Amino acid sequence: MTSGGLRSARDGRVAVLTLDRPAQRNELDASLLDTLRAALADADADAGVDVIVLTGAGEHFCGGLELEQMADPVGGPALATRVFADWRAWPVTAKPVIGAVNGPAERGGLELALQCDVLIASERATFADTHAMLGFAPALGLTALLARAVGRGWALRMSLGGAPVDAAQAARIGLVTEVVPHDDLLGAAVALARAIAGNVPEAVRSVLATYRAAEEAALRDALAAELAGLRRTLEATPQSHVRDVVLDVVRRRATGADDGAPGGAGTPPS
Repeated sequence: MTSGGLRSARDGRVAVLTLDRPAQRNELDASLLDTLRAALADADADAGVDVIVLTGAGEHFCGGLELEQMADPVGGPALATRVFADWRAWPVTAKPVIGAVNGPAERGGLELALQCDVLIASERATFADTHAMLGFAPALGLTALLARAVGRGWALRMSLGGAPVDAAQAARIGLVTEVVPHDDLLGAAVALARAIAGNVPEAVRSVLATYRAAEEAALRDALAAELAGLRRTLEATPQSHVRDVVLDVVRRRATGADDGAPGGAGTPPS
């Protein structure tokens, strides 16, 4: 089933969600983001699903936010509010999410991948943080999540330099757990999902929740610093529609006027 730029399918007790806007590099617009969040919530609530796999259609995993919509006077505020009001790309799921990265994951696409619990990559996958190239800064936990995944040195190299990391290098630095031939990617992700689904569901969810609670407690200060960094970058940037829209959301988030983290319902526990 395809809706709002997302294709949903089931493989036994595994839900497979595919970002399906290949002509737009699977970039996130408001419709796709809403549909993705709803599909993840539905899979999480479905007693017949134990594991969720997220991948992309075509050549890209995800190219980040759709900048054309961000620049639109009507669409921009709607997308900015959805994206920047919280550091999470989607509400917390009780079930594990496996990212099957089929191609380039850039900016927001890299942030999307980092919010998965486990990453498997096609040999064609690349990973790039090009925020600085665009005069922007991350807002979905990238600086904290990337450093946690690959260490400070590689995280800085990726964020400051902007050059993509290929799949083999991503495996060497710990960003992904496995690299497989492109045509085997979905099969490998589903096989891992089935192995997880074969364990006691309550135990899987309890262990996952424990890992996440420990990680998110440690992320609190890093997330606050990232939000301050984005605000500082925007305030030093010449006025534009996109800049003003995002800055408004970021200021409200920083003061707790929105329900995002830090300062709202999305804040990791202390």
